[in-house]
Amino acid sequence: KYAVFSGRARRSEYWFFTLFNFIFMLVAMGLDNLLNFTFMELPYGFLYFAYALLMIIPGISVFVRRMHDINKSGWWYFIALIPIIGGIWLLVLCLTEGTHGDNEYGPDPKA
Repeated sequence: KYAVFSGRARRSEYWFFTLFNFIFMLVAMGLDNLLNFTFMELPYGFLYFAYALLMIIPGISVFVRRMHDINKSGWWYFIALIPIIGGIWLLVLCLTEGTHGDNEYGPDPKA
C-alpha cells in the first residue's frame, strides 16, 4: 500500500510500519558511516536521505489510513505544526483504538 490513502489502518499496521521504518533508517545511517557516505560531520548521508525520500509518501499514507480508522480526516496531519501540543495530540490519536464496525472511510479492518 505504497500510496493508498483510502481505507483504514489498524494500530498494529501503523506501529509496525513505524518500527520497521525506524530500523531501516538506522541501518541506512550505519551503512552511510561504514561506507563513508556521510555529509561532513553529520552521522547520515546519501543512503539515509534516499531512503527517507522514498518513505515520505508511504509514511503519510499509513498515517492518513490510521486517522481514517478512528473516523478522522487525514488533514489532522497538519496539527503537528502546533509546537509540542500538536505532536502529543497526534501520538494520542495514533494510540487510540479504531472505530468498531464500519465508518465513513470503510469497513472495520479487524472484522
